[in-house]
Amino acid sequence: MARHSMLDSLNDTLRKETLEKARLMQFPPGQILFSAGQHCQGLPLVVDGRVKVQMTGVSGHSIVLYRMEADEICTLSIGCLMTGRAYRAEAVVEEAAEALMIPRGVFDRLMDQSAGFRLGIMESYGRRLDDLMLLVEEVAFRRMDKRLEEWLLSRAARGPVVITHQELAVELGTAREVVSRLLKELERRDMVRLSRGKIKVTGLLL
Repeated sequence: MARHSMLDSLNDTLRKETLEKARLMQFPPGQILFSAGQHCQGLPLVVDGRVKVQMTGVSGHSIVLYRMEADEICTLSIGCLMTGRAYRAEAVVEEAAEALMIPRGVFDRLMDQSAGFRLGIMESYGRRLDDLMLLVEEVAFRRMDKRLEEWLLSRAARGPVVITHQELAVELGTAREVVSRLLKELERRDMVRLSRGKIKVTGLLL
């Protein structure tokens, strides 16, 4: 049976009805759960795996907005369900995932009849909004070279970072050419060592 903390906020009757009408869905890595322009059909509760939500601008550059892992909720879907608007980003499965899809009608009923469910939804929305505000601040006001160094340092303890320049550009919300230029400069200063699809952080950057 699917386990998610949002289900624990429901009384026995609502929980039983929700599980009867919801669908437990499995997604392989690389599958797109939804795309920009699509209308939301329900609320996915992530049970297992990892999904990233990213947006592509008119310039063609993309940026990762957030990730969802086990026991998390798709914040973008919450907004779409409450406003009736289409998605403005896409969700891509990074690690094989399971999600419990709650249909729109069930979502509306739970928001109306369960104070615990409603509170959990609003708390999740508020936390994600804070994260997105920090992301806006990072992109708008911090130098890209410092953001790149900080991103690499946060992952250096796990060993070499396996990622392409294009994927790293999406993580940081910039162009691949910018990332490549900054990495080459870090390599020239002996702060990283570059190989195909891999970045090793050296002691100087640490």
